[in-house]
Amino acid sequence: MKRLFLPIGILALAAVSASAQFAPRRSSVSASGDASVSVKPDHLKLNAGVTTTAPTAQEASDQNAAQVTLVINALKRVVGTAGELRTVGYSVTPNYRYPQGGGTPTLTGYTANNTVEVTTGDLSLGGKLIDSAVQAGATNIQGLRFALKDSEPARVEALRLATMQAKRHAEAIATGLSARLGYVIAAAEGGAVRTVNLDTRALAAAGGATPTPVETGMVDVYATVTLEIELIP
Repeated sequence: MKRLFLPIGILALAAVSASAQFAPRRSSVSASGDASVSVKPDHLKLNAGVTTTAPTAQEASDQNAAQVTLVINALKRVVGTAGELRTVGYSVTPNYRYPQGGGTPTLTGYTANNTVEVTTGDLSLGGKLIDSAVQAGATNIQGLRFALKDSEPARVEALRLATMQAKRHAEAIATGLSARLGYVIAAAEGGAVRTVNLDTRALAAAGGATPTPVETGMVDVYATVTLEIELIP
């Protein structure tokens, strides 16, 4: 009779595998927490645009360039060395008139759009930037935003507070189940930064002899944390 001998390593592996299959699944609890931290913003961004319409694309583009140059120069005079400007959008598109009863549309001209973004760390310049842009010929003011250059410190604090809340929730659940918490099995984070966005359409419309008032407000940094923690009977 032949005898079959298996290496000790294979036998040990088989034993571990078998025990793992029959090992009871540990109970756990999942709980979430959220928190927000309000921080004073340290810079602002403003988009100022110029829209021009002309019979030809070249005319629309030339008129737009001349008008945008005036707006850029006006914004530069306001921010000086305390800010920077960049172009964030440019387009030249044809305009058509469509017959009511259908048929071939007629080309009526071209529209040029150019939008520049100004960024500065001087938060007191918001109203002055709006007024200067409008007076220089800007046809639309968009996206006045107060934000943070570095939101990481506020986010770390919000995550800490959210984690503490998630743990309190887990402890409350464990107490209701007549159990106690063990080690943390998993943790996941989420969150967002909410900048202060103002209705620049109303602000631009108000721009005139009277300086446009702008309130800075606070930036809210949100964080959520979900914990999965072992439950011990």
